[in-house]
Amino acid sequence: MSQSIFSIFWRFLVLGCYSFGGPTAHIGYFRREFVEKRQWLSDEDYADTVALCQMLPGPASSQVGMAIGYQQQKLPGAIAAFLGFTLPSALLMILLAYGYSLYSDIPVLTSILHGIKIFAVAVVADALIGMGRNLCPDKARVTMALLAAAAMLLLSSVFSQLLVIAVGALAGFLLFQETFQEKVAVTKPVENSKSTFSAILSLVLFLAWLLLLPVLAGLSDSTSLQLFDSFYRAGALVFGGGHVVLPMLQAEVVYDGGVNADAFIAGYSAAQAVPGPMFTLAPFLGGAYGGQFSLVHALVALAGIFLPSLLLLTAALPFWNRLKEVPSLKAAIKGINATVVGLLLAAFYDPVVNLAIRDAKEVALALVAFMLLSVWKLPVGLMVLIFGGLGWVLF
Repeated sequence: MSQSIFSIFWRFLVLGCYSFGGPTAHIGYFRREFVEKRQWLSDEDYADTVALCQMLPGPASSQVGMAIGYQQQKLPGAIAAFLGFTLPSALLMILLAYGYSLYSDIPVLTSILHGIKIFAVAVVADALIGMGRNLCPDKARVTMALLAAAAMLLLSSVFSQLLVIAVGALAGFLLFQETFQEKVAVTKPVENSKSTFSAILSLVLFLAWLLLLPVLAGLSDSTSLQLFDSFYRAGALVFGGGHVVLPMLQAEVVYDGGVNADAFIAGYSAAQAVPGPMFTLAPFLGGAYGGQFSLVHALVALAGIFLPSLLLLTAALPFWNRLKEVPSLKAAIKGINATVVGLLLAAFYDPVVNLAIRDAKEVALALVAFMLLSVWKLPVGLMVLIFGGLGWVLF
């Protein structure tokens, strides 16, 4: 049963208020909320969605949220999910842009955040165990997941993630082809012509903006248009999420008359301290552009960096939903899903564990968090408050 637009917005708004820990943790939060708790989609469909979003440029966790909303209410649902999940962090970053010079160092905030990062370790571990159990039920897929994790830890290229997924797809195609040749494929309803037209239109718009914006920005004196161009290209061309986009954003906006280096560092630090997607660094940089706060520039930057993801996702999902039911592609997706588990396993080590765990005391806290979350099933919101408070007291 499809959810209402308001329900989609509200569920993602609540998640956006406490989803600390970065994109890997967000994927864990989404799985717990929409697969385990609310059953909006199955584990297999969720893994398919994560796999698609891992292959697209832009913020993978935000795209997963948009895709969940899209599967409920098409484009309006995707927009509702995006607005709900992004609104809390975007508002915080805009406010911090307004007064970033007053927030050079807040020890209490750093301590609270560290406690929440330890809790995020438990969230990701819980998601990994659940996804691994469902998506890697045999030796072949366990092997693929572990090899994918090893490859991601050894390879440093931005495109290594795409390469690992491609190898996983090939392995799945070769290993599981016979499974689907023996069965009659049960396909999902084919997208109607309206959805297909919307998908093609989204792709055309994505390419048009990407090609035309640099030309228009070069011909115009409008700072807003130039900012929109810079942030749109960053969102459209960068694979790998928030940390990978930093060099491109720095090259685009840090210069005399733009964003100064101190503001850029302050914004990067703040983006790690707030819940939600790290791409909400964009409204901070837009708001701080030119040395004088501008709400218009902040909103332009926010729209610019997320619009490519929304357009690409709405272009890909109708065809993805259709193609993934083809027997040969379903075999490949089995390999992709196992590979995604490996990607999350690698990300669990770096950056989740590396950023959160510093000594044996913090390992113990993470184990307690996992016990409370996975065994005793305490609500995630309550756990955020508990571990934020522990961080304040202990660190």
